[in-house]
Amino acid sequence: MEVLSSRVLLRPTDLERSRVFYRDTLGLAIYRQFGTGSEVGTVFFLGGGFLEVSGRSETPASAAVQLWLQVRDVKEAHRELTKSGVEILREPRREPWGLIEMWIADPDGIRICVVEVPEDHPLRRRD
Repeated sequence: MEVLSSRVLLRPTDLERSRVFYRDTLGLAIYRQFGTGSEVGTVFFLGGGFLEVSGRSETPASAAVQLWLQVRDVKEAHRELTKSGVEILREPRREPWGLIEMWIADPDGIRICVVEVPEDHPLRRRD
């Protein structure tokens, strides 16, 4: 199977609230929009992938659904998100595996790991 593109699909309980969170609060750039009126779906850039926020769900996604967003500077992301009023579930800290991680959640409670890969981490090496 040759995968040409991919995206994560989220069906929020409140489409507009989630669209505002990902677009305005997190500041994700829009790749494309589709549909009309209050049902406009939005596809956001997520680094090497995409996040589609569209449709509706009666219940939030399972706790098994989580997002992992790599940033250049997690301390700066922490400042920006705090200033924007995002609830920080867990402050940034270096994990035993060497990544610096902070946890937040979207309006439906989907947990989002905001992570920095330090320069000395093996993920940065190309051996």
